[in-house]
Amino acid sequence: MAAQVLAGAGVRVTVVEHRPSVGRKFLLAGRSGLNLTHSEPIDDMLARYGDRRRYVEHAVRAFDASSLRAWAADLGEPTYVGTSGRVFPRSSRATSLLRSWLRRLDELGVEWWTRTIWTGWAADGALRFERGDGEVVTVRPDITVLALGGASWPRTGSDGSWVALLRGVGVEVADLLPANCGVMVDWRDEFVERHAGSPLKNVAVRVDGAALPAVRGDAVVTRLGLEGGPVYAVSAALRDMVVRDGTATLLVDLQPDLSVDRLTDRLRRRRPKDSWSSTLKRTVGLSPAAVAFVREVVPSLPGDAVELATVLKAVPVIVTAVAPIDRAISSAGGVVFSEVDDAFMLRRRPGTFVVGEMLDWEAPTGGYLLQGTFSTAVAAARGALRWRQER
Repeated sequence: MAAQVLAGAGVRVTVVEHRPSVGRKFLLAGRSGLNLTHSEPIDDMLARYGDRRRYVEHAVRAFDASSLRAWAADLGEPTYVGTSGRVFPRSSRATSLLRSWLRRLDELGVEWWTRTIWTGWAADGALRFERGDGEVVTVRPDITVLALGGASWPRTGSDGSWVALLRGVGVEVADLLPANCGVMVDWRDEFVERHAGSPLKNVAVRVDGAALPAVRGDAVVTRLGLEGGPVYAVSAALRDMVVRDGTATLLVDLQPDLSVDRLTDRLRRRRPKDSWSSTLKRTVGLSPAAVAFVREVVPSLPGDAVELATVLKAVPVIVTAVAPIDRAISSAGGVVFSEVDDAFMLRRRPGTFVVGEMLDWEAPTGGYLLQGTFSTAVAAARGALRWRQER
């Protein structure tokens, strides 16, 4: 995105790519439908960036969801708004959009170096690269935009190796941490063998002790714990609690459409000869996996209907860790904002800009990650053009 803005302004641009082909993480993001951005009002969108909002707000406002949709349409990929408010290209996939994008960049004269890795700065300040055949190349561009990603999905090229390079020249970088990830739970072997891969449909989850709203959706039991959209949405709070306290508690509401009183009424209809498991399936409507999940977390179910209803509305799952960063959708941490100016230029390296997941922000899934990445890239490119013109 930075290359398109720069090349569109008449600047000669070279994109240097570690992997054999470009856009691998973009393609991965579109594997199950490319969620480009979200259609909600801009202030609601900005709230998704949490306490980092003040650092990215100017970029997101300057290149917002409507700008991103117009960009896609200009590439021949009009977008539509899904039922959840998320925005997708009409084709729903990343392949055709990326193909059109690369053609546009070719038309703008962008040059590509693939199988080439950035290895830092030479003693004289030039950029140093190593090609796939071992050749070392140094260049001294007017503008450098670093768009090296975080550390999730390292097979796409974003392995976080740049952290040591920036720290080596005095740039403060917050540790890269998993974001939008599953959580680890100490299940018993019998439960895992029977129910790993089973969904917990239409649940609501919240974090005990965190001032966050409940998030609804489908969770999935895995061999290591829980995954799924609602779990990803609260994973940052769980991660921070685990770091601080050693564990965190995820409260799972198995019947978010029923109040405790209505659930109690259903439980009181229990047939005398029915077990609680049969009642939970027949009267409450829980799936076999959900019943097993309750029994796994709360082995001794209360015999009182009110107490059991209360448990079903907040099954307390002890989270021992979050999934490792190479299994996360995105990463938190990165270059702290005191190290860059409003255009995301490194104060210690004038002319060098940092964008996307390299910066210390995070956001939930739903289009906010790609929106923030695109917006910071556009802001950096526009800032780079101003900086170059002033010089």
